[in-house]
Amino acid sequence: MTASPVSAHVENVLLIVLIQLAIIIAAARLSGLLFRRMGQPQVCGEIAAGLLLGPSVFGRFFPEVSARVFDASVNQVFSIMSQLGLILLMFLIGLEFEFGHLRDNRRTAIFVSLAGILLPFSLGMGLGYYLHGSLGLTGNWVYFALFMATAMSITAIPILGRIMIELKMNRSMIGSITISSAAIDDAAGWILLALVTAISQSNFEPWRFARMIAAVLAFGLFMVLAVRPLAVRWIRRALDRNEGTLSLTALAGVLIAIILSAISTNLIGIFSIFGAFLFGAVLHDQAEFVAAVRAKISDFVTVFFLPIFFTYTGLRTDIGTMTGLDLWLMCGLVLFAAMAGKLGGCSLAARWSGLSWRDSAKIGVMMNTRALMELIVVNIGFDLGVIPRSVFFMLVFMAIVTTYITVPLLRLLGPESPDSPLDASLSPARPV
Repeated sequence: MTASPVSAHVENVLLIVLIQLAIIIAAARLSGLLFRRMGQPQVCGEIAAGLLLGPSVFGRFFPEVSARVFDASVNQVFSIMSQLGLILLMFLIGLEFEFGHLRDNRRTAIFVSLAGILLPFSLGMGLGYYLHGSLGLTGNWVYFALFMATAMSITAIPILGRIMIELKMNRSMIGSITISSAAIDDAAGWILLALVTAISQSNFEPWRFARMIAAVLAFGLFMVLAVRPLAVRWIRRALDRNEGTLSLTALAGVLIAIILSAISTNLIGIFSIFGAFLFGAVLHDQAEFVAAVRAKISDFVTVFFLPIFFTYTGLRTDIGTMTGLDLWLMCGLVLFAAMAGKLGGCSLAARWSGLSWRDSAKIGVMMNTRALMELIVVNIGFDLGVIPRSVFFMLVFMAIVTTYITVPLLRLLGPESPDSPLDASLSPARPV
């Protein structure tokens, strides 16, 4: 009995998808382990693998093989898988968001975080206005500049946390200040991104924009006042019945709640990931639940979905769009503005708060880490049609450089000043 044309087509598509998945997962793991041995966080290697598999390297030197392996006919499949992975990832990020840091070292942390938002955002708006005109982009320059400003303001807390743990800085005074400042910046950054997305989606129609913002606020209040109490009671019963772990039924319930939260923000008109993040954030203080969820899905999201997202980003990042010296000069300007705003601004704010120059510089270096969160922002801008391919490359390049220089610069700056309240050694990361 011969297979029907429909099933044969499905099998052909499935074969392409399976080949891509095998290559993506293997490349991410190998590259991640290699970067760990080089003293960099594993996620830096996973990002590198995604870029190497894209048109900038693999597609450039092996165009025929690349076109065959990364067949454009399945792009939609990987786009959906990438978004599903981001929804789960943003739930985990919200769940593990440590709001307690916001109470520690309050004065210095607030000062550093304000500098880390206001200066990069201002530079991003000015740079966005300049690039919009210089590149001859169509559409409203305000949307483009707002995304540039938001991209400049982001700090990657998940990556920063991993770097601090690997360098044994998470218990130090400057580690506490930095993670507190980054927490404030990230909270502000996601609010900004939600606002910018709402503005661009409403095309500056005041009534439509106001309605979207009102819907977002109503959804946030509903999550805090209604969903959280119900979820907390249900979680405690579910964990008690299963000795601190999530049963399959409980896990299904969590996944349904994540999906419903994502659907809600999608219907409001902003990206689905915001709903998943907020659902995680309202349950961040349920330590037993956080541990149970981490045990069930965290590793799978990291090993399976995250490499897909990085590769999806890599396939959009084409060095071939950087034609001519002018574009490379603009790319350098983007990198300079990003580092001046975050590294420079946060370092000066820490210094004015009374810290030594060395400790202040280390805070600035860590606040300058963008990585995953930056890639999420630029992908949103690209999906909305606000950011063209050439600027997409510039922002990805900026995210990579500001992340990769973090560990080398921290090692170069040496251990924390001796008069710090807590001692922190700067030992190299151990390979795993």
